Amino acid sequence: MTVEEALKDPVAHDAGIENLEAEAIFIMREVAAEFERPALLFSGGKDSIVLLRIAEKAFWPAKIPFPVVHIDTGHNFPEVLELRDRRVVELGARLVVASVQEAIDAGHLVEERGARASRNRLQTPVLLEAIAANKFDAAIGGARRDEEKARAKERIFSFRDEFGQWDPRCQRPELWRLFNGMHVRGEHMRVFPLSNWTELDVWRYIARERLEVPSIYFTHEREVFERDGMLMAVSPFLPALPRERPFRAAVRYRTVGDMTCTAALRSEASTLDEIIAEVAVARITERGASRADDQFSEAAMEDRKREGYF
Repeated sequence: MTVEEALKDPVAHDAGIENLEAEAIFIMREVAAEFERPALLFSGGKDSIVLLRIAEKAFWPAKIPFPVVHIDTGHNFPEVLELRDRRVVELGARLVVASVQEAIDAGHLVEERGARASRNRLQTPVLLEAIAANKFDAAIGGARRDEEKARAKERIFSFRDEFGQWDPRCQRPELWRLFNGMHVRGEHMRVFPLSNWTELDVWRYIARERLEVPSIYFTHEREVFERDGMLMAVSPFLPALPRERPFRAAVRYRTVGDMTCTAALRSEASTLDEIIAEVAVARITERGASRADDQFSEAAMEDRKREGYF
């Protein structure tokens, strides 16, 4: 659906979703007004797809006035990259790709080894380098407070120091939706327009706006194996151990990330309505159920955020 169609569409209006959308558009425009060189972080997952739609609406009929940045681990789902490239072309946006593989090849990073190795932590230095190289003073992300307890501590405008690090004790008050974007050279702000959204809100918005999402969000048959109670996709990046027997199963993904740490779940949800119904009764967040990197320790996400993670 185009922006023009969305604005004219008389489909049943949901006041809650409309209020969340209006807040996110307001935040997006505040970023454009307060910062000189903002960027929109895009993973190709459901939250960043909604974020891209919000940016499209916020500045329509003009083009999105800042680049779309993807931190490419080299271990992405092909379906996600295909959709990323197509959407960027459709919107006429500028895509900036920062590659973890290139950083490894250049000797700037050392890849983890072992059965549970992941490039997820290696995204942080690559992101910080991209921010510094492009002199971005604001990075807009799709994180939500309901995802994980460390993210629940975030402000909408989340201050990062000259090292790109986050300190929850040094965040600024946000009373009456007044956002303080003050910073000096080398510092920047992470901005989260979807902070007050839930996973269910995201899917209801996707359904309302008729947004395309990667096919892996819907039930499909895939070769998987079980590791630490999670179903991991068989891939060249994550081979099964000798005692891990691959099998085919009907699965879908609740979250999109590096293939080495993103788990699938058994599901029969093959339509948006079925996904919404499934999410509505879920009692575990998508990261809690599907991200192996968050199982490393109780404070895994907060530790990564302090280092400069999304």
